[in-house]
Amino acid sequence: MSLAESWDRYAGGSKPRKTVNAKGDTTWLNWTQYADHGPNESVLGPVAGRRVLELGSGSGSNLAHLVTLGATGRGVDIAPARETVARECWGHLPGLEFRTAEATTFLSETEETFDVVLSIFGAVWFVDPDTLLPLIRSRMAPGGILAFSHLPPGSQGPKPGKAGQRHDRTPDEWGRILTGHGFSDVRVSLIDPPEGKAVGTMLVRALAT
Repeated sequence: MSLAESWDRYAGGSKPRKTVNAKGDTTWLNWTQYADHGPNESVLGPVAGRRVLELGSGSGSNLAHLVTLGATGRGVDIAPARETVARECWGHLPGLEFRTAEATTFLSETEETFDVVLSIFGAVWFVDPDTLLPLIRSRMAPGGILAFSHLPPGSQGPKPGKAGQRHDRTPDEWGRILTGHGFSDVRVSLIDPPEGKAVGTMLVRALAT
């Protein structure tokens, strides 16, 4: 089974995102593994007029929210089923495109540049950062924002069969790795889980220098 097939099978077993959140919003950005929990898009600063790339865009819901705020969005996911769902849900939004591709392949081939790159439990967690981060940086505008989230190191979480190693890193390790690949002002936060849950979320933000 190929990597794309493994992720496609995993995608087929994922629960669809609900259509309305606790606040009654029909679009929103969620950095954590819990519904209606954690910070919102303010982590990225103002997004209107900015070119946004999401690596591991899934159903497209997070990226679609940023587009409703005025961003231009490109979503990339390795699983073909993800692109199908994203287009069905959000294909009507202008300025929003989805593509099936492995992250490093897309970044190596595209000539586009981006002001914001995000990965929510996505490619940054599953691709060697020493391979992926230089490619991300090469496609980012100076001063652009990279932000990503995943489970804290050592936590159990999504790992489709044959999908490869998760690249868990501590906050200090992410700081060193990102700085070494052309990023600055690295900020790592650990988001506490909601009441009754044991595992939080790691959120990392850095600037392209």
